[in-house]
Amino acid sequence: MYQTIIGVDELSTNIDRRDWIVVDCRYDLAEPSSGYQYYLESHIVGAVYADLTTDLSGRPVSDHGRHPLPTAVKLCKLFSSFGIDAGKQVIIYDASSGAMGARMWWLLRYMGHEAVAVLDGGWQAWQSRGLAVEAGERKNDPVAFIGSARNEWLVTIDKVCQSPLLVDARDAARYSGEVEPVDPVAGHIPGAINHCWKENLAENGHFLDSERLHQQFSRIYADTAPEQVVFYCGSGVTACHNLLAVAHAGLPAGKLYAGSWSEWCREAGRPVARGPKPL
Repeated sequence: MYQTIIGVDELSTNIDRRDWIVVDCRYDLAEPSSGYQYYLESHIVGAVYADLTTDLSGRPVSDHGRHPLPTAVKLCKLFSSFGIDAGKQVIIYDASSGAMGARMWWLLRYMGHEAVAVLDGGWQAWQSRGLAVEAGERKNDPVAFIGSARNEWLVTIDKVCQSPLLVDARDAARYSGEVEPVDPVAGHIPGAINHCWKENLAENGHFLDSERLHQQFSRIYADTAPEQVVFYCGSGVTACHNLLAVAHAGLPAGKLYAGSWSEWCREAGRPVARGPKPL
């Protein structure tokens, strides 16, 4: 069972297995419809498509960020439509080194499905090897996905600042408030430190090995218990990349503040911090 990262060779070897489900999560925040268009043009053979906005987000219930978490009912219906049940190994890929795919990885685990992994190197790694692709839309036979939400993995806006360690996954310029291309206010939640999701990757866009990730997050955590660490980003998407890296490092799961900066900065009276991460 693959639970964090899988390589191209392992996926290629198992691509014809009926108990494996491949999901394409390519998405561009600047051009939301482009991911699906790229999927229709060419995708890993057998892959179905999951859209960040329509599939992996939902109406505001637990949070009011730009990409609110779907309800458990919606997720069960979605995963059922993809053909995912307890006996399926799910492999997710995107074209952004796991930045989008990690969201679906986290959602499946949040709903209790452990056999899910993100393709290391994503679409680019698959293409570079000249492996099997197809065009058009693929649909799997629906099954009954049965799961329940691990609500203890979530932190809501009123509980965020109770965390002993809050980690912002955005890039340093957005964290410090130098720029803010998406949300109405620049800066970060007071007390948060910055660990951009891209720091989990090597120069080639593949994940660092598990030992290096373990060292990296152990330094970040210091004396804080991993289970008490809360991760956030702009809208609860790339924070999941940090959570995936933590799992690949062999550390216990932290928590997600799904509303993230997009929710925090829109609520009147919430304090805003600016400047580089503390030493």
